[in-house]
Amino acid sequence: MNSSSTVESSDSLKAFGAALKTLRERALLTQEQLAERLNYSYASVASVEQGRRMPTAQFVERAEETLEAFGVLRAMVRHVGRQRGLAVWFREWAQLEETAVSLCTYECRVVPGLLQTEAYTRAVMLNVPPPPTTEQLEQRIAARQARQELLRRTPLIAFSFIIEESVLLRHTGSEDVTQELIDHLLACTELWNVELQIMPLRQPHHAGPDGPMRLLETPERQWLGYSEGQKTGQLISDREAVSVMQMRYAKMRSQALSPADSAELLQRMRGTS
Repeated sequence: MNSSSTVESSDSLKAFGAALKTLRERALLTQEQLAERLNYSYASVASVEQGRRMPTAQFVERAEETLEAFGVLRAMVRHVGRQRGLAVWFREWAQLEETAVSLCTYECRVVPGLLQTEAYTRAVMLNVPPPPTTEQLEQRIAARQARQELLRRTPLIAFSFIIEESVLLRHTGSEDVTQELIDHLLACTELWNVELQIMPLRQPHHAGPDGPMRLLETPERQWLGYSEGQKTGQLISDREAVSVMQMRYAKMRSQALSPADSAELLQRMRGTS
């Protein structure tokens, strides 16, 4: 997702948070107690109540059951400005991600949003003109962090990431930001549903010169594609076009370093970053 995305705030998100707080207080629960029962962090519950974070479908279902909300939260979330902090053109794809079975991402510009640290996200967003306001920046960071819950969503999504080595060698932000980012990427490689591959700097045979791409498998086993450029994004559903993207992605998986070799490269970069 582009870092300079056009975003809009959401009063409906604040209304959902207020309703959640009211139901929690009716149940005589603190935020900490509710977080424990939902198996979410205290920070996540607080962010949702404050209207700063979009609740995931799993969060809504658990809150419905725990707070005996009689369908109120399910009804409200359908009217929430779902992707607060996300670009208008990215929202449909972000919604599809929530129920995806598989997600494949190739990036040659920045580390994919699902794998970013907060410091890296902040550095990327502050580097791209026009500069965001403080409120816009915090909204975008919160939206990106909320999306990262997908990595541990139940049922688990099968993730495949291919990242160009040059993206990491750029050292966006600072040496410290890069160090933290690499540590985070190594931690993500330990998740059994995440496969991370690095495309080496020197690779004479490369199937991805047309730029970044994403592929997604729906619960109905339909594959969709997504392509993004400057201030634009395109959801691709044409079977022939998606098939071409799948062939290219499969070729790049064979051209990139293996997951084990990619982790080894990250370890070496960690020692010199």
